[in-house]
Amino acid sequence: MNTVLTLYGIKTCDTVRKARRWLQARGIEHRFHDFRSDGLPAELLERWVVQLGWEALLNRASATYRQLPPKQKENLDQARATALMLQHPTLIKRPVAIYGDEVRTGFREADWQRWLPTPA
Repeated sequence: MNTVLTLYGIKTCDTVRKARRWLQARGIEHRFHDFRSDGLPAELLERWVVQLGWEALLNRASATYRQLPPKQKENLDQARATALMLQHPTLIKRPVAIYGDEVRTGFREADWQRWLPTPA
């Protein structure tokens, strides 16, 4: 399999930095896509929502979420949450990683060790 992992997030996020260092230390080829500088296509976010569910993607612990007006956090459903994440990509739990057809969010070293092949 000659698939390159794509890592989505923001370069200032500690968890994204940790994931990038972990990938580099293991020689796992990857591309990085920064939401802030590279944008976030609606079709891509919609695909993640279908695969993971909006609840798994929405980071309610983020500073951005805490700063939202209470009215925007009320009665969230898939459409409203997706619109919020498009408007404020820092609401997305980071990093989002795509390898092959699989999408994952967050970084847990043990999970990634099982998920990703070790380069030869």
